[in-house]
Amino acid sequence: MAETVLLVGGGGREHAIARALAGDCVLYNCAGNRNPGIATLADGVEILDATDPEAVTSYACEVEATLAVIGPEAPLEAGIVDALEDAGIYAFGPRREQARIETDKAFQRQFLDEHGIPGNPDFETFEDVEEACTYIEAYDGDLAVKPAGLTGGKGVRVIGDQLGAEEAKAYLRESDYDRVVLEERLVGEEFTIQALVANGEFRASPAVQDHKRAYEDDEGPNTGGMGSYSDAVRELPFMTHEEYEQAISILGATVDALEGYKGILYGQFMLTAEGPKIVEFNARFGDPEAMNTLPVFDTPLLEVLVAARENETLPDLEFAEQATVCKYAVPEGYPEDPTAGTAIEIDPESAGDALLFYASVENRDGGIYTTTSRAVAVVGLADTITDAEGIAEEALSVAGEGLRVRHDIGTPDLVQARIDHMTELRGN
Repeated sequence: MAETVLLVGGGGREHAIARALAGDCVLYNCAGNRNPGIATLADGVEILDATDPEAVTSYACEVEATLAVIGPEAPLEAGIVDALEDAGIYAFGPRREQARIETDKAFQRQFLDEHGIPGNPDFETFEDVEEACTYIEAYDGDLAVKPAGLTGGKGVRVIGDQLGAEEAKAYLRESDYDRVVLEERLVGEEFTIQALVANGEFRASPAVQDHKRAYEDDEGPNTGGMGSYSDAVRELPFMTHEEYEQAISILGATVDALEGYKGILYGQFMLTAEGPKIVEFNARFGDPEAMNTLPVFDTPLLEVLVAARENETLPDLEFAEQATVCKYAVPEGYPEDPTAGTAIEIDPESAGDALLFYASVENRDGGIYTTTSRAVAVVGLADTITDAEGIAEEALSVAGEGLRVRHDIGTPDLVQARIDHMTELRGN
């Protein structure tokens, strides 16, 4: 009997998950938007509030789901997994309390500290803004300023990189954050490793490097992620295999500490001169990193989900030995003053050899148009990062006017700059 899977969420990450599941199960989707890419893969789509436990559970029961997969972080924070499992439906994702490893950054740092997880930087948490400002004044070095709650990847400010100490204090005073975490600034190259976790085990994916800054050469404000790349091996060009394994060891220690955790554990690391340090953990696939990882899965995703539900040993994750480059096309002005309503000319057919994933778009008047968030992502797959980047760029050449892309992601110059940066840090 075929599994019936409910996928919660309607962004680019969820389109990638749907593509990984389609054909192996009966697939339903519920989200606050209708993703045209998911709609072509799913047997049914329901528009609802994905953070409403009663609405999601009702739809899951209506379609007789035997499994559920939660894409974004907001439904995890809202307790969607708790509601589904209380209704007897296995959900691949952490319950609300364990999702705090992402949704509460103060809890996250304290948890890692209490369990002695290696790679956790110096930090302090504050509920009083003026106390935080005093700490900034007294701290000998630079700090990362993080709201404790969810901000869609756009709330972090780094002293010594994005702003000065006085600007950081002004940022806190102008914000309405009720809690803030101040962390030692880590210097190096960021990367992520996504792991599928269940039954006390985890299976890790290749490393991916995301690019948060809005503009080329890592300029501009932070975004939800403008694109990312991975190599044809597990590690990235600027790291050694031993450094990759050190990050895997940190992931393993965290899984052990999170007793009973299931779902995705996304480790974001900074590779420093002393090795990998923890930037943060997330409780779901990354967006865009899911679009690098899932297309090179040789092991069916459904096979992992069923093993997790049945309390069986998770299958080993096999990956195609291909590099990937993902690039997002976003509306002009994104993220600060985006312009909605631009027609998107690229589609799965015109994308050529690249994969296309729809994110935040509106399907109307016989066409697909931008909203105010990231619109579409294309992914090139090839034997090398350079060739994969060329495939992505060729696909984007027909995206249409009014869209912006970070063209430098995955280029030889950018990758070499990352290698040179780490060589310099290690030398020092």
